[in-house]
Amino acid sequence: MAAIVSNVHRWGEMIKLSHSVFALPFAVLATFLAARPKLPTAGQLGLIVLCMVAARSAAMTFNRIVDAGLDARNPRTAGRHIPRGMISIAAAWAFFAGACGVLAGCCGGFLWLYGNGWPLILCLPVIGILCVYSYTKRFTRWSHLVLGAGIALAPPAAWIAISPATLGLPAGLLMLAVMFWIAGFDLIYACQDADFDRREKLHSIPAKMGVASALWLARAFHVITVAALIGVGLTVAGLETLYYVGVGCVTVLLIVENALVSPNNLSRVNLAFFTVNGVVGLVLGILGVLDIVLT
Repeated sequence: MAAIVSNVHRWGEMIKLSHSVFALPFAVLATFLAARPKLPTAGQLGLIVLCMVAARSAAMTFNRIVDAGLDARNPRTAGRHIPRGMISIAAAWAFFAGACGVLAGCCGGFLWLYGNGWPLILCLPVIGILCVYSYTKRFTRWSHLVLGAGIALAPPAAWIAISPATLGLPAGLLMLAVMFWIAGFDLIYACQDADFDRREKLHSIPAKMGVASALWLARAFHVITVAALIGVGLTVAGLETLYYVGVGCVTVLLIVENALVSPNNLSRVNLAFFTVNGVVGLVLGILGVLDIVLT
């Protein structure tokens, strides 16, 4: 049993399973919005959660495989599992294939249980988009936006899984909010590697434009996030006080996140990245869902 727990912990650490909390609440919120005026079933919610975790696990594993050489040369990432030999490339490929299989199976569940074939049709393109991100920093500084766009597929994907016929502006605005939120905090996180990226001739905004410019751009991205979340409230009839309280909390949290770092002090990047962003998703997701359920 101890060996099983240790293996689960090692793989969970490798793919940063806990980071699923970033986009998952937005997918759950989209699920409840798409199901209105009813509520999603337990089966639909379960499949959405499994799809999210499987897709993210596959994408993160692929990224770790592709970046193994870079991670080994970067002092900040040299301790990751593949560079240290704790997980082999072959095992990582097997895990990636397994995660893709779980995703396909769960997408197939929507066809089998609910007669909705769109998730199964779209699961391969979605995985492709998520994996493409791992190569983008080799040729474009806008890789942060590519990452944001890939993860931001979560809300519209959840919406399509529940009610493809009603996909529209609210889902698009949720996607926009997540895209610029993720891109913004990825910019903050990437500031730690600006010097390394320059040495390796990698393309990132901090490496190309400087840390100060990157941090200002992150703030601008987060302004777009808040504007898009307000737009969701304005375009979805029935979203009331709790949702807007959630948007207000997200606004405050993003202000705090951006205030935690400066060009001369990046020591609190991990606090901004891991802690604050985890709370952002949870707060908006919980309050948004409660608003829908209680109204």
